[in-house]
Amino acid sequence: MVTSIFVNLPTSDLERSKAFYSGLGWGINPLFSDENAACVVIDEILYLMVLTRDFFSSFTDKPIVDPKTALQVETACSRDSRADVDAILEKAVAAGGTEHRELQDYGFMYARDFEDPDGNLFSALWMDPVAARIGPEAFAALQSTGV
Repeated sequence: MVTSIFVNLPTSDLERSKAFYSGLGWGINPLFSDENAACVVIDEILYLMVLTRDFFSSFTDKPIVDPKTALQVETACSRDSRADVDAILEKAVAAGGTEHRELQDYGFMYARDFEDPDGNLFSALWMDPVAARIGPEAFAALQSTGV
């Protein structure tokens, strides 16, 4: 059973990253933050550990990718509505991030992608609750019957 998820991301500027994620309305837990890392609280069980590149490198013998030029992971977070998806994208851009690509609207799912100032990729998405429960194909079939 998962009790918490910690996504580790590299940064070239820790203070800039803390300001960006705070601008999204996410908190910084000072108990697990120092000059090498910031613990960003997205939700009660979802956290980002934003780590300086040197500190992150101490976790592995593998090279750390530069998120400006290579993609290692896309972190997707669901939102409660289409408006909430738009709102987090607006906050991301206002806080120094960039919109990664145009919005994706599949009817049953709506998503907007953004990058933090380091280039780490995020997706904010909303899915129709019925589609989430029964799957997109069954949802499409249901919609085509006019129900």
